[in-house]
Amino acid sequence: MTKFMPFNRVGRIIPAIVISLGLFTSAYSQVGVGTKPVKGAEVFLDGSKKMLDEKWIYWKGPRLKAEMPIKWTVVNDPVDKGTVINCFDPAAAGGLYGSADIVTKKEFRDFRAHVEFLITKEGGNSGVYLQNRYEIQVLDGDTTSHGMAAIINETKSPYQAYNGIGKWNAYDILFRAARFKDGKLVEKPLVTLYFNGKKVHTNHSISQVWGGPNSGIDGGNDGGKGITDVPGGLKLQSEGHNVYYRNIWIKEEDLKKADTNF
Repeated sequence: MTKFMPFNRVGRIIPAIVISLGLFTSAYSQVGVGTKPVKGAEVFLDGSKKMLDEKWIYWKGPRLKAEMPIKWTVVNDPVDKGTVINCFDPAAAGGLYGSADIVTKKEFRDFRAHVEFLITKEGGNSGVYLQNRYEIQVLDGDTTSHGMAAIINETKSPYQAYNGIGKWNAYDILFRAARFKDGKLVEKPLVTLYFNGKKVHTNHSISQVWGGPNSGIDGGNDGGKGITDVPGGLKLQSEGHNVYYRNIWIKEEDLKKADTNF
């Protein structure tokens, strides 16, 4: 028989399936705004300047105009208690992407990540880059393949899951890096994404790095198709907008199978 446990915080049912050979429990990891780090995860952004300075640096891309220390600022959380980080940086004013983006000092191959963001005004723009290569878009008002929560230029925007301006939103991500054999790409990177607790992309393979050399690692290699076998950090984009971030944590994984569904 099958019996159901109560809903968890974001309303997802956790089934406990009883079979003749014993009790099998399929417990889904919690997702959505406010999700705490899973076991083994490391917190990378807690709203403090101390952690910002300790665990992040400016990405040294070809368009870099900012200088350390990081100029992103600590501001009061407009919804809840505490402080958060505003991605506005003077060096990126006017939408100059790549000029003041920040990236974790720690680099990753496979990982699970949780990122929370809040857009303060209409058209607010930023972005979350997996391995400092593949962008998950953060862009108010855009429902295209270049819009909110799209794997940029590869999927449509699941805009219906967006909480809107002035509210916290959450990405829960499981990412598997590209695989290489004898220096050649044999398996494309894969990602599964939950947006505010709703699964919006499942095992999506990513074909290339978009946006050119100013976007991230390998963006300038063969028009973004020349992906290399090097790890990369989680990057946050500054485009001169007031977009806030909080509660970012990452857990390293080692995904043997080409499967990111969770």
